Amino acid sequence: MDGEFVGPSLRLHGGDTCAAHSGLMSGNDRGLGQLIVSVSGISNTTLEQARTFAAEMDSRGVRLSLLVAPRLKGKYRLVDDERTQEWLRDRRAGGDAIVLHGYDQAATKRRRAEFADLPKHEARLRLMAADRVLEEIGLRTRLFAAPRWNASEGATAALPEVGFRLALGLTGIHDLERDVLQRCWVHGMGEGFRAEPWWCHALVMSAARIARKGGTLRLACSAAQLSRPGPRQAMLDAVDLALFHEAVPQVYRWEPFEMSRAA
Repeated sequence: MDGEFVGPSLRLHGGDTCAAHSGLMSGNDRGLGQLIVSVSGISNTTLEQARTFAAEMDSRGVRLSLLVAPRLKGKYRLVDDERTQEWLRDRRAGGDAIVLHGYDQAATKRRRAEFADLPKHEARLRLMAADRVLEEIGLRTRLFAAPRWNASEGATAALPEVGFRLALGLTGIHDLERDVLQRCWVHGMGEGFRAEPWWCHALVMSAARIARKGGTLRLACSAAQLSRPGPRQAMLDAVDLALFHEAVPQVYRWEPFEMSRAA
């Protein structure tokens, strides 16, 4: 598959209206919320943490959205890490989503994330390079989340030119083909988010509130943080509270027009 297909989408108001693209029953159609859980920073040094957390999610019936970058700091190259590649391919075959999460996550300016300030041309080159790597290792996707969920206007404009269909930002999910936006915040730990005890508590409380109100809860955690008892337990508690309030687990995905018309 080229990528995972988001949906079913929520209906919003005014300029942010997002049509329902699927004939399947979504959590929102039933008056319930949706739950999307993502893990980033997966490499040879964090694979076991990601694997253990994935097993916890499997036991709860929650599929994961796995945010993948071809390169990471410390000279890490995914193309040379067959063990992680195999795990990611197996997870996608089982229903998880693969999301491109930058090329090498290098800061382009001091303290700014990789795609936060890039003009369109430079962003396009990085996207093409990352796309080629993921295609080479059998993990190509049409979904993109910039490092720290921060993409410049130029980067966003470059995405559809490289074939991407869905852009995941800090405050919403942007269907690039239909140019519609589903507004929902990311609640996370690590990779731009804090991870202190007070933040863990706030994340759990926010998760409960969003799920109770029937909203879309987007939880995100770096694999490195999953090795720490506090953040890991906070993620598990947030997921459990969302499921208690009957939020429906989803992964990030984009539905093509053909499926929309058939629905």
